[in-house]
Amino acid sequence: MVRRHELTDLERELLAPLIPRAATGRPRVEDRQVVNGMVYKIRTGISWRDLPERYGSWKTVYTRFRRYALDGVFTRALPQIQAQADAAGDIDWLVQIDSTIVRAHQHAAATGRKGGGAGRTNRTITPSADPEADRPPKSTSPVEGKGRPLAILITPGQRHYSVCARPLLERIRVPRVGLGRPRCWPDQVIADKAYSSRGFRAYLRKRGIAHTIPEKTDQRWYRLRRGCHGGRPPGFDRESCRRRNVIERCFNRLKGFRGIATGYEKTAASYEAAVTLASFLLWARSL
Repeated sequence: MVRRHELTDLERELLAPLIPRAATGRPRVEDRQVVNGMVYKIRTGISWRDLPERYGSWKTVYTRFRRYALDGVFTRALPQIQAQADAAGDIDWLVQIDSTIVRAHQHAAATGRKGGGAGRTNRTITPSADPEADRPPKSTSPVEGKGRPLAILITPGQRHYSVCARPLLERIRVPRVGLGRPRCWPDQVIADKAYSSRGFRAYLRKRGIAHTIPEKTDQRWYRLRRGCHGGRPPGFDRESCRRRNVIERCFNRLKGFRGIATGYEKTAASYEAAVTLASFLLWARSL
């Protein structure tokens, strides 16, 4: 029987081939039981020590989660399920990018022990991680047209949105099921004014990516003041811009995992692994 906040049979089948197995050593706890404990912890936001006994020793669940986080197990699992969706024509390549602030719990601060990292107050979901962030982290993610994350980037809260735009798009790599290179570029990018810059627009045009980004007021006045030297106004499709609510709904679904809505993890690697596992579940439940 599948309990609340646990893997379904389909999710287990998708994840099982990607979990590393030890060739030697004593018999270990079943992978499904341990991963169920990880999902339960992330979904409810409880302490590792408070995991129900049906998942076995909390130390086993935590140790294996940290191992998977450092080895990038969930980071490799996400592109695999995206590849299956792409092969079935189930990905809408009208991509939206945005960031959301994640307030870190006081328990996510450094312990003060030797070798501990600097305390953090926030996290941002974006394509790269900064383990020494000293402000509320920000999470940035590109979302395809059906509201599923294509990549994850964790950055410090003080990092500006536009700085993360390029590395975020460069994290998109959806493998092909058969032969061929991974797909890296969307058909169109939709973003808000925070991503409005001449450099980012030039970056998208160079790669042949259509974009819908509203122009900032100060940028418009600067362009008009320069007259004929200011260039043409950027194209803007109002109807496409109205679809930006899809990425907001995606963030809401991710923050339905209480362990993601509030940052409890002390390291960026663990937090990014938790967000990636939650993203994997969003994809698995949409197939």
